[in-house]
Amino acid sequence: MPPPGQPQDEQQDLEKKQHEVSNTVEESIKYWQDDDAIPKKMEMIRHTLQNVVGLEESFDVLLREMTFGGRRVGLFYLNGFAKDEVMTMILARLSFLNKLSITSNALKAFFECYIPHIQVEKIDKMSEAINKVLAGSSVFFIEHETTALMVDVKSFPTRGLEEPSLEKVVRGSRDGFTETLLTNVTLVRRRLRDPGLKYEMVQVGRRTRTDVCIAYIDDIADKRQVEAVRKKIKAVNIDGLPLADKQLEEAIINKGWNPYPLVRYSERPDVVAAHLLDGNIVIFVDTSPSVIILPTTFFDLCQHAEENRQTAFMGTYLRSVRFIGIFASLFLLPLWLLLVIEPGLKPAALQIIGPMETGKIPLIVQFLLAELGVDLMRMAAVHTPSPLAIALGLLAAILVGDIAVKAGVFVNEVILYMAIAAVGMFATPSYELSLANRIVRLFLLVAVALFKVPGLVIGTTIWVVYLAVNRSYNSSYLWPFIPFNANALFNILVRQPVLYMKQRPSFNKTRDNTKMPPDTTP
Repeated sequence: MPPPGQPQDEQQDLEKKQHEVSNTVEESIKYWQDDDAIPKKMEMIRHTLQNVVGLEESFDVLLREMTFGGRRVGLFYLNGFAKDEVMTMILARLSFLNKLSITSNALKAFFECYIPHIQVEKIDKMSEAINKVLAGSSVFFIEHETTALMVDVKSFPTRGLEEPSLEKVVRGSRDGFTETLLTNVTLVRRRLRDPGLKYEMVQVGRRTRTDVCIAYIDDIADKRQVEAVRKKIKAVNIDGLPLADKQLEEAIINKGWNPYPLVRYSERPDVVAAHLLDGNIVIFVDTSPSVIILPTTFFDLCQHAEENRQTAFMGTYLRSVRFIGIFASLFLLPLWLLLVIEPGLKPAALQIIGPMETGKIPLIVQFLLAELGVDLMRMAAVHTPSPLAIALGLLAAILVGDIAVKAGVFVNEVILYMAIAAVGMFATPSYELSLANRIVRLFLLVAVALFKVPGLVIGTTIWVVYLAVNRSYNSSYLWPFIPFNANALFNILVRQPVLYMKQRPSFNKTRDNTKMPPDTTP
């Protein structure tokens, strides 16, 4: 028996909720109303919404019941997404309805005459109506009608367009992606007015139903690669993507414990447009200000937009300095440690290399402690408010640097070369690549400390082989070094003038590999 004062139907609903198990909205609706059709009675619609989406329990889920032309109408929406001005205008228009205009076909009258809005759609499934509302739209339920009207009047909370902090340039655009997918695809469309640019929308996640957009240029991108990406995204079967693009990357790439990034991230619409023209595939994920670009290579991750914003000569210089910094962050510390352990390997001109005293702690331990200290300072800087960042830098420089050397914990050269390696790491355009390179540096340091010259040679060989066997969507990770392509490698090392780049990168396997028609001048 139900408790005193509790109706029998409420008690039955409570008992059903205790046994309700569903992974999708469709399953939950079928549990409560036996099918996925839109009920004709407003009471049944309210009953389903109460049990499926928490109507009257969640303060932002609303069903506004009104009467227009003698017919009951329920406006279902989330008050955080609906545009008040547009909805008020639509409701004012509907107030002019009369019984004579809707006696035969209320839905037709609503759809064709009395909802002055561009994006209006008919839907005939309750699950579709709920999913549309949870995505920000509003739905009109009309009593005695098994079809509802969806009005796209959503307005997402968003921040303004800002330059990405990780991809700043001296010259160039200052707009970057935001957390709103529609804004992001529009920023790219503004730069690419190509009718071949395709945006395919897929929803991922049984509960979050996150919008994922696959972008490519139809007559350039490899169709087999596009189909492979599409199938993998549609095959993802998880609860949701609350962490957006990073979780999707792990779900479709399935790289396991591989520290190296097999996709490229970017927050710049001009960089994304350039990659689309090269035949890459781009994946936008709603709520993320960065997008996934694939396939990618180790050398592609080492390039930055700044190099293409300068002249070809200065761009080549900047690219060379960047490559030197990246490879210094990998090999400078292991080489210095090897020359200190094996003084006989030092040429006469480099006899000054090496400390007079190694300190109270072995050099390898000093390097490991210094690596840990740099990581701790980087993490502290990320979580430190901006007004305190200068104080943190002074504290690290004085305490960790000067006092640690004077106390004999570190030697001067360890701090010097560690700082150079850290600068090279921060000069790496891809944050994910810089973290992976740090792990390789630690591996090489330990290998040199244990096995000296064989440790460095074998460790470097293992690293190169490991990168060579990696694939980014059936493309070699070390292209154009492995497989070797002299012309492409030259274009990687030297920033060519725009008019010299007449072909797209071959590793993308593009359908059209020509960027401009061949020169036919005599």
